[in-house]
Amino acid sequence: MSTVFKKGTTDPSGFVLLSDAVPSIIQEIRYFSTYNFIGDRIDGYEEPCALLTKEAARALKQVANELAVRGLRLKIFDAYRPACAVKHFVLWGIEDTDVRMKPYFYPELQKQELFKLGYVAAKSSHSRGSTVDLTLLDMKTGRELDMGSPFDYFGQESHPDWRGITDEQFENRMILRRAMLRNGFLPIDCEWWHFTLADEPYPDTYFEFPVSSGYLKR
Repeated sequence: MSTVFKKGTTDPSGFVLLSDAVPSIIQEIRYFSTYNFIGDRIDGYEEPCALLTKEAARALKQVANELAVRGLRLKIFDAYRPACAVKHFVLWGIEDTDVRMKPYFYPELQKQELFKLGYVAAKSSHSRGSTVDLTLLDMKTGRELDMGSPFDYFGQESHPDWRGITDEQFENRMILRRAMLRNGFLPIDCEWWHFTLADEPYPDTYFEFPVSSGYLKR
């Protein structure tokens, strides 16, 4: 499978290090670790840091400021995702027979179904640089809010409008969702944690440079 990229897609000049733009954000970059649905560090993740377009980072800072008044902080699992990382996902889905993380992330689905059902994309909005995967953390307890399913759990339990969870869990999802929508982000229908800036600056460009703070400083 091949993807056609626009010229200049290795140019990171429109991106910022999220920890610089929004210092209050907590980061747990799952695809730098081995605790993800594949079980290996994903190609292109050279550092456990989040990169985002300047416009998306500016909007996310507004979200963080709004939620801080409620004693909540944002926690980021993923932001910009290089196109090579998406290719890693696709090749794993097509060629790799490894299903060691199935019990934790997709227990009721076959890995090939993850693409058909929209949980894993062959061409990801993350590679355009204005999409984030995130949750909320209670500043008083230091714990994540209970959203009814963990990040990257692929199943109906993670659909934002699924009501097979408690009222508190559903409301926690809505707190995040409403704050993101108020500040210019759009959700998707199968993952409560996934949002894309509506007015994203590079709607047709899929970037291919590593997740690395050093690369931005070149």
